[in-house]
Amino acid sequence: MVPILLCSILALAIILERSWALRQGQVMPDGLLAQVRAWLQQDALDGGRLDALRNSSQLGRVLAAGLSLHRQTLEERKTAIEDAGRRGAVELERFLAALGTIAMISPLLGLLGTVWGLIVVFDQIMTTGLGQPSDLAGGIAQALITTAAGLAVAIPAVIFHRFFQRKVSVLVSQMESVAHQLMDVLQQREQGTS
Repeated sequence: MVPILLCSILALAIILERSWALRQGQVMPDGLLAQVRAWLQQDALDGGRLDALRNSSQLGRVLAAGLSLHRQTLEERKTAIEDAGRRGAVELERFLAALGTIAMISPLLGLLGTVWGLIVVFDQIMTTGLGQPSDLAGGIAQALITTAAGLAVAIPAVIFHRFFQRKVSVLVSQMESVAHQLMDVLQQREQGTS
């Protein structure tokens, strides 16, 4: 039961942390691309604003990666944005592998506890005989509690793991869309100056 309890505490901590970290406004604040467009139109994109953009969110880091290479070609900017996007995706997926592992091992830990409890019950039968059926039933019931506990940890862990995986996929897709929009803005700007 102790490993199952530890898994439940760890799973709860991951679920709470990812719920906080994967909020839409935290990853992709509203109006960020519009703000960047305004800065570009006003030629007001300086180092301070670029640092503020980079530190604002995951999307801000992606956009700042392309904007910081203002003297580079569009292809180099695109590569920088893609690299920042991949790093951002990894950051968004943080702890999800651990949550998936907890979802997989919790029922196995419960099953291990049940098997171990049954071994103890059968060892008792072998050494002292059948004794009272109520004594054996109590031991078997205690052994089965570990399976129930393992499942009680695993089921929510699986649900939240899938939920967060889907949420990360949607956020990454949305960031890619905004990054493409930025590339269009930069391309139009470059064509307008040439």
